Amino acid sequence: MKLSPAVMAGSLAVRQGIDYNAPPPNLSTLPDRSLFDTWRPKAHVLPPTGHIGDPCMHYADPETGLFHVGWLHLGAAGATTDDLVTYRDVNPEGLPFIVEGGKNDPLAVFDGSVIPSGIDGKPTLLYTSVSYLPIHFTIPYTRGSETQSLAVSRDGGRTFAKLEQGPVISGPPFAANVTAFRDPYVFQSSKLDAELGSAPGTWYVVISGGIHGDGPSQFLYRQHDPEFQYWEELGQWWHEPANTTWGNGNWAGRWGFNFEVGNVFSLDEQGYNVEGEIFTTLGVEWSPEPIVPQFTQFHDMLWAAGNISTSENGTVKFQPTMAGKFDWGRSAYAAAGKELPATSKASQKSGAPDRFLSYLWLTGDFYGTLPFPTNQQNWTGALLLPRELSVGKIRNVVDNELVRETASWRVVSTNQSGVVELVTLKQEIAREALAALTSNASTTATIEPGRTLSEPGVVPFQKVPDSKFYVITATLSFPKGSRGSDLRAGFQILSSDYESTTIYYQFSNESIVVDRSNSSAAAKTTDGIDTTNEAGRLRLFDLAQDGSDGQQDQIESLKLTIVVDNAIVEVHANERFGLGTWVRSWYAASREIRFFHDGNGEVTFGDVTVHEGLYDAWPERNGSN
Repeated sequence: MKLSPAVMAGSLAVRQGIDYNAPPPNLSTLPDRSLFDTWRPKAHVLPPTGHIGDPCMHYADPETGLFHVGWLHLGAAGATTDDLVTYRDVNPEGLPFIVEGGKNDPLAVFDGSVIPSGIDGKPTLLYTSVSYLPIHFTIPYTRGSETQSLAVSRDGGRTFAKLEQGPVISGPPFAANVTAFRDPYVFQSSKLDAELGSAPGTWYVVISGGIHGDGPSQFLYRQHDPEFQYWEELGQWWHEPANTTWGNGNWAGRWGFNFEVGNVFSLDEQGYNVEGEIFTTLGVEWSPEPIVPQFTQFHDMLWAAGNISTSENGTVKFQPTMAGKFDWGRSAYAAAGKELPATSKASQKSGAPDRFLSYLWLTGDFYGTLPFPTNQQNWTGALLLPRELSVGKIRNVVDNELVRETASWRVVSTNQSGVVELVTLKQEIAREALAALTSNASTTATIEPGRTLSEPGVVPFQKVPDSKFYVITATLSFPKGSRGSDLRAGFQILSSDYESTTIYYQFSNESIVVDRSNSSAAAKTTDGIDTTNEAGRLRLFDLAQDGSDGQQDQIESLKLTIVVDNAIVEVHANERFGLGTWVRSWYAASREIRFFHDGNGEVTFGDVTVHEGLYDAWPERNGSN
């Protein structure tokens, strides 16, 4: 976004008036926009200014090879990328490509998804058109609130023109007392084609919601005609009893009362495959009992994989075989993805196969429940780095009680020597973005000598990063006796004498913890800056190793990638764990990194590397092109 010299000079003067070496004032008393750069990331996706909502409406344009990434913003806006690293706004100033105000959507445009070659071979958007508000699972549903409508782009995604007609899906199934009926997601599936006798390449739609007093659901529809005007209702292909859990709830939270933002796609070990195993990512809304009307604080972002079958009455059903948290961060939600073919520009550059990429929303004010100093910052929220999804295998796992659980994995093979192979959802930062983060020309890589710690305490890194933009990669190894102990080990980041954030693995409950209790001096002077601890479960399995004295067992190593993009911190581990959160350090000196050890036991830190600098995701906005 280009600012006039006068605005830039005034804004700079205001920012220079803030002393980041002194204790923070009450930030809500500062001038508007004075905190614009204080916590703004540079490698993440977000609009030039203002609030970002759900990621949605992504697609790979077959005509240009560009990948379009969309999000809710003044309607819906977006950007294109040819490398999954740098982005270009589809419209100047980040203006939207579709807005509310039509016959079908007088009040709002909610999430939708795009058929890349739809009507007339053009990108065709199926989205939720909103006519009545409020809508919430805790209150009665107003009939006609949410319908599903079409829009087509004929100018490369800069605008999506709504069709001059009524909705193509005008309401929920007959007599269904729904909690919601929104976020249509279009997809193709060879398994559904075979199960339902559909023509190969048929499009399907899942719409998210639930039934009052019964539980959350995904509603399934099938394409009926080539022009996408009619969609055949196939019922609730997936339903869970209200507020129940997958297993004991440790690995996937609870199903809640209402599903949102459901995506359905098929994966194999290489990536996206229309004939692969069926997965879904979904947001869930839940509430402790008794339910508080329109209270929106409780969300989980989950994934599930499963089988499909057809009942005697011809209804197709989805039955999960494993489920987990897609992101463990309390502010990370509303994931949306799309297949990225090998023929796209990004994939041609990197040599990647057909893939499925997903982006998550990191809400900046905890779903609007915190009085964050929004005017002073002049932007709220961002999207986490794109994640590349595939079927993941964990091999050479000892067959013991640790693997025999209803969890985010399942056993797929067993041999006579007591070793099993597990399958789960593999998720990692998209290869192009990760390569740019760790090998970009502007990045400085510092190798920190490895060490073994056995006593509680912190040990500073030899070099302090020059900024708050860096990536840490490391491998932590633990002796077998660590399981069940009080051992905790990891790193402190964004640290100084005044602030620090500790990221560690603890064996007592098999969790990665982000201790934010001392992360922000500003939280002590200003309401709305959340410093609640974050945590997510990760089981490190016993792995069979071939030793000189026969087969030995060893605890799986913890392989960490920690991305620090100013205030956004992403923790990725073992290709199956993700946690995104905010760490709003205040002091300029809060740049140190330290080794952290607590409890009884030994930990070895290896392959510790700090990559400084990151990359600029928006070179045109920031005038560096």
